[in-house]
Amino acid sequence: MTTICGLPSLAVEEHMRQVMPEDEDSEKLAIGFARAAWSTLIEPGDRVAGRLVGLFGPERALQFLIDRFRADEIVKESEEFVELESEPAQFEEDLAEGITRWQPRLNSGDALNAVAHAAKLGAFLVTPEQELWPVGLDDLGMHAPLVLWGRGQYSALEKFENSLAIVGARASTGYGEHVTMETVSAIAEVGVAIVSGAAYGIDGMAHRSALAVGGTTMAFLAGGVDRFYPSGHDALLGRIMESGLVLAEAPCGYAPTKWRFLLRNRLIAASSQATVVMEAGWRSGSLNTANHAATLGRPLGVVPGPVTSASSAGCHRLLREYDAVCVTTASEMLELLPGQPPALSESERAEAQE
Repeated sequence: MTTICGLPSLAVEEHMRQVMPEDEDSEKLAIGFARAAWSTLIEPGDRVAGRLVGLFGPERALQFLIDRFRADEIVKESEEFVELESEPAQFEEDLAEGITRWQPRLNSGDALNAVAHAAKLGAFLVTPEQELWPVGLDDLGMHAPLVLWGRGQYSALEKFENSLAIVGARASTGYGEHVTMETVSAIAEVGVAIVSGAAYGIDGMAHRSALAVGGTTMAFLAGGVDRFYPSGHDALLGRIMESGLVLAEAPCGYAPTKWRFLLRNRLIAASSQATVVMEAGWRSGSLNTANHAATLGRPLGVVPGPVTSASSAGCHRLLREYDAVCVTTASEMLELLPGQPPALSESERAEAQE
């Protein structure tokens, strides 16, 4: 009997066809399942898993765990000694620690259950092998996600090619929300997709502003796509799914945690062409997203605030300490995007001239 990761291939393919495009062949379904299985084994951004999968592919890398290979045996299997020769001992040590973390979670049945749960929700799997994979995520290297779980409109994935990340404080002020509403609605109106994290405050206002003008918006969650968070944004996330996407690195059933929120931020920065911080306190989590954007070489825009406002202290910190651009209008934010900025609507042009 043919198997995929130790499970009957027919059973695996039957489940995978419910969460992947209909025209995918058996090979891509098998790869997709291996990636889904990895997402149940690791925490987001696991560098060692990323390197192992990069060297051997998701299927073979997973089979090493199923067959209980030791770290030294896996290193010997590698044909990439040109890459490893400068640090094979360190890689072997990291790999041994990784196996210790992953092995207790190894259960092919858990992966199949995760796929079945996703299918019941109408969720789908997005893999790097698919044409609409957000290619900006690959810039994360070994920290790139191995797979994404999504709910909403699969076709909206193509919008990442022309997208802007909007982030900011949860404890936003009327000033920050007003600037977000005015600029994001104008940006979304010209076809630029808005990417954010669905949190209270600036994130929520960015999503709502895009939806208000019929734009496309995508939200990255820190837990599974079945765990809408915050709960007060259940309705908002439902609206996002109608025309855009709700995405997560973790499989269904995984709860959001502080660590996963920080790791989620790298996806927001990497998947977009540029990032704008609307409002942020001195220790705001938005600075973490800004740091990822700067590290990746993505354009970073920052909206200044009153010098007396603690809610903008983080923005002013970014302007002083990072290669950030001061932006105050939708036009200036659009200039951060690669190529020529799209034409603004008449109302936005009039506003910019006032």
